[in-house]
Amino acid sequence: MYIDIALIAGIVLLYGCIAKRIERSCLSGPLLFMAAGYLFGPHGFGVLTFNTSTETIRVLAELTLAVVLFNDATGIGVKPLRKHPQIPTRTLFYGLPLTLLLGAAIAKLIFPSLSWIEAGLLSSVLAPTDAALGLAVIKNKQVPSEIRQGLNAESGLNDGICVPFLLVFLELATGHVGNGDIGTFALLSLIKEIGIGIIVGPAITFVVWRVIRRAIHAQWISEQWLIVPTLAMGVLAFCTAQQLGGSGFIAAFCGGLLFGEKLHGAYREEVETSEIDGEILSLLTWLLFGTLVMNIIADIRWQHFLYALLSLTVIRMLPIAISLIATPLSFKHKLFIGWFGPRGLASVVFAIMILESQLPNAELIVNTATITVILSVLLHGVSANPLAKRLGA
Repeated sequence: MYIDIALIAGIVLLYGCIAKRIERSCLSGPLLFMAAGYLFGPHGFGVLTFNTSTETIRVLAELTLAVVLFNDATGIGVKPLRKHPQIPTRTLFYGLPLTLLLGAAIAKLIFPSLSWIEAGLLSSVLAPTDAALGLAVIKNKQVPSEIRQGLNAESGLNDGICVPFLLVFLELATGHVGNGDIGTFALLSLIKEIGIGIIVGPAITFVVWRVIRRAIHAQWISEQWLIVPTLAMGVLAFCTAQQLGGSGFIAAFCGGLLFGEKLHGAYREEVETSEIDGEILSLLTWLLFGTLVMNIIADIRWQHFLYALLSLTVIRMLPIAISLIATPLSFKHKLFIGWFGPRGLASVVFAIMILESQLPNAELIVNTATITVILSVLLHGVSANPLAKRLGA
């Protein structure tokens, strides 16, 4: 165990020394950590010997995603979204449903053995995007702020919006919903997941923010400890919403939006430290995913790769282009937004939920989703910096 911990610490230390250089290159942190996990894992040199279960990966990925979403939303705040609402609203209200429909239709075409419900499951697993895999785009000042903030907001909210769709398809696939209750169940699930998340996240953030302000004014808290409540807010919002039956991802993102609105620069250093901690958690998740990946996937066929490529291109880019038709964005901007929809932690979490469901075609769905995530980490990581620079130029 100590060898495992020492190796992971060494990888983190080495990456920390060259992180700035990596950010300017065609590589990315998730790509390197996933590769390291595979290289040192049981299918590589076999140095990492700890047993990583799918449940461990899922829990770590969920908590990491909550922290990352909270931090991303804090960096945005509400005001920029009021100023440039077109991209996130159109991509979420028009682009996301079209993506789900197109993804299910192509899944049914490529995998005839899947039922329409299972095709919808696969589409739901791969619909959410992960801005953490495109940090070179989100943080690149050469990219117009409207596009950066739009992509960040879209990735923050579509994770939570996809959860009720995934749960509905899971319930239908496992036969837990009667035929006469499908419409009502789907509507109530959607309202419950989104509604609880929207209410719980900001409510918890507001209370914690007032407590932090009170502690600062009374000089009860030192500056070194400000990072603790800042980090805990996202996790607390996520877990509370999940326990109440809502979407913890939406709660974390909406809570971060409110906290970002109230910041006014008062806690900027603490938020930046929280972002670094969230990124470290994210990289550790990718490292564990790399050690587990070959244990998950088996019996890979060309259809898996075909669907993965279509998921990253046509299934994502066509609906986004349609949703942005009425906007003044140029064609290259629409193409850029469509391409930068990387699949990441949310798809990993959803795929593990499918794996744990024991559905007849669970392995096919998980294999396809895993191949898509791996290709996304590779292709989006390599293309982020060059395309961002080219757009800025």
